Amino acid sequence: MEVITSTKNQTVKEIKKLAKKKYRDQTNTYVIEGFHLIEEAIQYNQPLKKLAVTPSVFETIQEVELFASVLESLLVVDELVFQSMSTLPTPQGILAVVDKEKVNQAISLDGPFIMLDQVQDPGNIGTIIRTADAAGFSGVILGEGCADIYQPKVMRAMQGSHFHLPIYQQALEPFVKTLQQADYTVYATALDSQAKSYREMISKEKLAIIMGNEGQGVSDSLLSLVDQTVYIPMPGHAESLNVAVAAGIVMFQVIK
Repeated sequence: MEVITSTKNQTVKEIKKLAKKKYRDQTNTYVIEGFHLIEEAIQYNQPLKKLAVTPSVFETIQEVELFASVLESLLVVDELVFQSMSTLPTPQGILAVVDKEKVNQAISLDGPFIMLDQVQDPGNIGTIIRTADAAGFSGVILGEGCADIYQPKVMRAMQGSHFHLPIYQQALEPFVKTLQQADYTVYATALDSQAKSYREMISKEKLAIIMGNEGQGVSDSLLSLVDQTVYIPMPGHAESLNVAVAAGIVMFQVIK
């Protein structure tokens, strides 16, 4: 255990740097913050390289068996120092540095997938991943141009779903062809003359859905490859839905 009382401490500086993608990539690590995320990491056997807590939190976790395995990597950090490290509006007094998961491993084609094409808002990325987890999807495929899943806003929105749902980074166009060769039906959301209502989507295991960029939608090159485009009928006056909301609607449609 190490006690830290200064913001000039080297470990504190290194942890603060991980708020930037550049340093996350260099170290292959990232930060999770808050009791729920850290409990999820421990329960799903994700080693904590460093666990930083405030003195008041330290008094609490000493009595919790769940934290016994991580006390050797423990940093007890002064309250004000911890606030300088935190990215939360109201810090809970606990954060950890963990290794990135392997996101480019071979993909097992054994169930439905959600594929994201240049989805850039961190909250949308995290919410879609969490919803795919809740809907029982087999994985999330992130194409080029998507937000980095290891940034703090994505972490908060995912709420630990990345510990138990496979997330892959792949070029989407060749992967669409791979799916189709494996007898998958690939859908994409779009407003075009050929699009059908999402209610007509066939519920089955070998299915994938592509959701597109918040402003531009799914790229034309991907639309030319899919088996069917779908849309969500909207009887109200709004012109469009948030991409994370739309993804949730279509994902739960196909698992009914």
